[in-house]
Amino acid sequence: MTDVLIVGGGPVGLFLGSLLLQHGVAVRVLERRTGRNAHTRAIGIHPPALAALERIGVARELIGRGVPIRQGFAVSKGRRIARMPFAPVSDRYPFVLAVPQPVTEEVLERRLRELDGAALLRNARVTGMDDDGGRVTLNVSGGGAARHSAAFAVGADGAYSTMRSLLGVAAPEKLYPDNYLMGDFPESSPFGSDAALFLEPDGIVESFPLPGGVRRWVVRLGSPPACPDAEQLAGLVARRTGVPLDAGGNTMLSSFSVRARLAARMASGRTALVGDAAHEISPIGGQGMNLGWLDAEALLPVILAVLHGEPSAQALRHFDASRRRAAVAAKHQAEVNMALGRPLPDGLLRSRNAAIAGVAAIPAFNALVARRFTMQ
Repeated sequence: MTDVLIVGGGPVGLFLGSLLLQHGVAVRVLERRTGRNAHTRAIGIHPPALAALERIGVARELIGRGVPIRQGFAVSKGRRIARMPFAPVSDRYPFVLAVPQPVTEEVLERRLRELDGAALLRNARVTGMDDDGGRVTLNVSGGGAARHSAAFAVGADGAYSTMRSLLGVAAPEKLYPDNYLMGDFPESSPFGSDAALFLEPDGIVESFPLPGGVRRWVVRLGSPPACPDAEQLAGLVARRTGVPLDAGGNTMLSSFSVRARLAARMASGRTALVGDAAHEISPIGGQGMNLGWLDAEALLPVILAVLHGEPSAQALRHFDASRRRAAVAAKHQAEVNMALGRPLPDGLLRSRNAAIAGVAAIPAFNALVARRFTMQ
């Protein structure tokens, strides 16, 4: 008999499934996709999330397959104006790990299957739900059985969550005037394993290393690109930063606009929402996937209390309130990150950059900013 149903087999659902299985909980993860996501979007794993991933035994492998980013630089007009080392943020993980999302999902799925080879059901699309107060039953098309029942159900099914809709939970959308073009190219910068933020008059350019001699570039645009291509992105990077890119070596290209959502509640009855199903924030700063893993870690003791028949109403309320507060804090941090990247006239840009350089020169304040950036 299944104890917990998890809707969504992305990084957050796979992680929660493994956490629960390690505690002897019978789990089924229902994923509508027939295979793993092949696109490399989320790449940054912050120290608190690495500590959570260590609990299911995958942190070491991910570190071995990623690039630990131990410091970042702010650059303007070819000059490094500030340095942010990540050593002060964590004794165990003094870095942000850059690893392609398909690798992360591969490692997490393998761990889930090691714990229970039948836990993940693909091609399983949830179409209906009933919570009778004792068990939650989900109607499913594909993936074998038409109905699955469990003592608890979790929606980890992304920003357009079916579970959130079935629960009737509101999640108003906020749109931002920020658009981005990003792509992966062969390394041609002088930054190696470091991150670089180019603060330029026309808008920010972000740059992060990836495994295999690849580097990701993210350029802020005023409006969504009509037909983005690698030549366009390479040209924008060259004009703003002076770094030449090999457009022919491009391996990923994507454009995106920014929105935010926060579910009115994250827990109700015998159900909960985690990750993007509960809160969608700007990907600038790389907090979203990490926030979902921390949601799952916080939900674990609540689910165990429910399954053991212990009083859980207060624990559910605490989970809801604390994780919504965490989402609000992440949203505000993302808004600061986006504001930092918007175009500025030369005079204001020089003043702003001088202030950044001055603040970065104060070790205590630099460490505080680094902790905020890495979700500590």
